[in-house]
Amino acid sequence: MLRHSSAAPIDRFDPRLRTLAVGLTALGTVAAGRLLTLLGLLALGLVFLALARMPLSVTVKRCLPLLGFGVLLAMILPWTVPGTPLGTGFWAHASSEGLTQAGLITLRALIIILATIGLVGTLEIPVLGHAFVHLRIPPKLVFVFLYAVRYLQVLQDEYHRLRTAMVTRGFRPAMNRHTYRAYGYLVGMLLVRSLERSERILTAMRCRGFRGKFYVLDHFHFTSWDVLFGLICVIATGLYFGWEVVW
Repeated sequence: MLRHSSAAPIDRFDPRLRTLAVGLTALGTVAAGRLLTLLGLLALGLVFLALARMPLSVTVKRCLPLLGFGVLLAMILPWTVPGTPLGTGFWAHASSEGLTQAGLITLRALIIILATIGLVGTLEIPVLGHAFVHLRIPPKLVFVFLYAVRYLQVLQDEYHRLRTAMVTRGFRPAMNRHTYRAYGYLVGMLLVRSLERSERILTAMRCRGFRGKFYVLDHFHFTSWDVLFGLICVIATGLYFGWEVVW
């Protein structure tokens, strides 16, 4: 049975179910039309986060970019969405509807991020890719995902080496044409080296018998915990539709 070695309670459940739960949570969050529904989904995301036993510092670090996104929305939407003015003078041109819309968009993004961190944040990348294959996601997309995650750090290390070489040779950034040209050369060299590295990686994989498919020795198996998790997801989905559609 292919599972993560973490001791978090969320890792008792099948990665396929957890991946589907992320998709259901995201769809429900985007389609939700009531604030109470969004608050319920936020509570659900916090439950997932608690089950994952994710450190608070890691969660805050991953959610920090959302703060800048929310501030940007709050600076734009009140002045672009028509509605009731927020006040007089300068605030007469800003609408409360735009500010509300910015808050709801930020809340939706926060719910999706928390649910993703809680449900699949403890999964190893190969396990997540294996789950994608079982969910009938096209294999080429899975390969792109796996290689992108695997070699982002490699590209970052390559960038730091090139950047260190520039600084060692006396480069000091400034607002002039020389700096723009130097950064252009940096990006171009990074692309060239990335292409060369990808060719070497492909050649090495072919030498090892790669034929466009990954073979795994361990496979997923449903347990009683997975049945419980599936029932909880079905009940939560039914409550969501009942609240949003019927009531």
